[in-house]
Formats: sequence, structure tokens, C-alpha cells
Amino acid sequence: MKKIFALLVLAGIANAVTAADIVGNAKAGTAKVEMCIGCHGIPGYKATFPEVFQVPMIGGQSAKYIESALQAYKKGDRKHPSMKGIASSLSDQDIADVAAYYSQQAKSN
Repeated sequence: MKKIFALLVLAGIANAVTAADIVGNAKAGTAKVEMCIGCHGIPGYKATFPEVFQVPMIGGQSAKYIESALQAYKKGDRKHPSMKGIASSLSDQDIADVAAYYSQQAKSN
């Protein structure tokens, strides 16, 4: 029983270390933003689902902010059907890479 408990503790520590090691790669993010560009890459774009709204330009935003927002959509803490669907399809590494990519872009108005 002690061996099983020790293995579980080690597995938990290894998992926490792995999660902390995720570092965004802007170059890798270039290949992962196809779903984003259709809305977030068009100046003045207004989406019509689920209602008409101005789509925020995310170029130049902080990587931490973008990661936090995508994680919130993924968990359902932020409510937007399209963003939840997209964020849910991304791994934690994908999210970090997309955030790194957009944080290195020029700020948009």
C-alpha cells in the first residue's frame, strides 16, 4: 500500500512539473492560428454568432492574458459558444503557442 501511495505522489509531482514546463513558442503558434485569423485578423470585423458583436483584435495582447482567456473559454468560465469550441480543441501547449504568437504581433486598434 505504501508503494502505491508513493507512486501516486510521484505521479502527481511529475504532472505538476510538466504543467509548469509549458512554454509558448510563437513560431509553433504560426501553424495553430488558422481558426483565429478568420475573426481576430480582420480589422473592424463584426461576428454575427451568437449575436452581432465587435471582434477584439488580439495582436499585441499579453501572452498571459490570452492564455488565461483561452483557458477560461475551455473550462466554460467565459461564455461564448464559438470560442468555447475552439479553445476546447486546443491542448495546453497549443494555447501557450497561440498566446506567444499573438503577443509578438503588432498592437491593433
